[in-house]
Amino acid sequence: MLKIQFQSKYLKFYNSSFKIMTNWIIFTYISIITLAIFVQGSRINDEFFDEVRQLLEQKQQQQYQNQRHPQGEFIKHDIEEDNGQLEQYRYQNVDSPPKPKEIKGWPSVPLKNIGQITAVSVNPDGNPVIFHRADRVWTAETFNDTDYYQFMPDGPIQGNTIITLDARDGSVIEERGRGLFYMPHGMTIDRLGGNIWLTDVALHQVFKFKPGHDYPSITLGRRFEPGVSRYHLCKPTSVAVASTGEIFVADGYCNNRVMKFNALGRLIRIIPKPPEFLSLQVPHGLTLLEHLDLLCIADRENMRVVCPKAGLKSTRDEGEPAVTIQEPDLGRVFAVAAYGDLVYAVNGPTSQMIPIRGFTIHPKAETIIDHWGKFENPHSISFCPNGSAMYVTEIGPNKIWKFELA
Repeated sequence: MLKIQFQSKYLKFYNSSFKIMTNWIIFTYISIITLAIFVQGSRINDEFFDEVRQLLEQKQQQQYQNQRHPQGEFIKHDIEEDNGQLEQYRYQNVDSPPKPKEIKGWPSVPLKNIGQITAVSVNPDGNPVIFHRADRVWTAETFNDTDYYQFMPDGPIQGNTIITLDARDGSVIEERGRGLFYMPHGMTIDRLGGNIWLTDVALHQVFKFKPGHDYPSITLGRRFEPGVSRYHLCKPTSVAVASTGEIFVADGYCNNRVMKFNALGRLIRIIPKPPEFLSLQVPHGLTLLEHLDLLCIADRENMRVVCPKAGLKSTRDEGEPAVTIQEPDLGRVFAVAAYGDLVYAVNGPTSQMIPIRGFTIHPKAETIIDHWGKFENPHSISFCPNGSAMYVTEIGPNKIWKFELA
């Protein structure tokens, strides 16, 4: 009996000592980590909190994907923003998103003297406007190893490069742009009066043209000068313009960055910048989902669509982890266009195993929810302002497609 009591007291003493020792070890470990963070300074602190933010974002996305209605419709819910306001997010039915349906026989009038159609956008009247290269073709000899254009002596393209088509039958309404461009690439018509934004990869510049004007009101980049400074562009590919007037330029084939300017053309942000973990490889197309404060990028050579915060609501959100859509069949993404909560995209030649077609993407769910179309070498995509039509252009064959959303 005495022996049992002794063993019992011994076990209690042992358990108590073990707990004390365990707590002491934990306390010591936490103290060492705290001291290390204090000594190393903000670098470790930033990395630690970046990892925490990424984990929280992943958890939030997982919860978001689990909140689907049995019929596929996302449950509406409020998410508290940093400014304390509640914003009602709008979700599409991911099981039956609007599907592009080709309008057969459009254009009914053949387009003549059209080169590679590198871009399309839709003006306030609902008519598509195309940007094409006429007789110019981008080949391996077009630029040297340092990205300088090799055919300046040939002068600018002498044909009209900007053509407005009638949405009803595809007939030509207006032609302009003669003698201005060397190697057309991107075009966007903004919702702030129908200004036309154009990129020329040979000039390494971006231009803003007011409606009806033949000379630009804003020029970004240095003429024929590729560079990496804040004043230079290098083969810029695409432009997106927010309702605030802020300008996003995909810069592009060389610098692998997106530059954000204010409405007057002053640089205010470069994407990515530390601590953004966003390594772009040929950002080829841009589109804005302003109600979600997302800038979605066709990150071509990374074969993904990536959507960092646009910073239109608050610059405090700019360092948040980007929404990323990357699936095996996506391939090299050439162009993106927003429609509601969705992003429509087209890929280009990648491999024989990956079909060239269109994709419907739900950015907040980080997934592809539909496939559509069949193309050869698509290069641009754009929606009519009221969503009644969508256009896709190709650079071989030189063709424009019109779709309605069914």
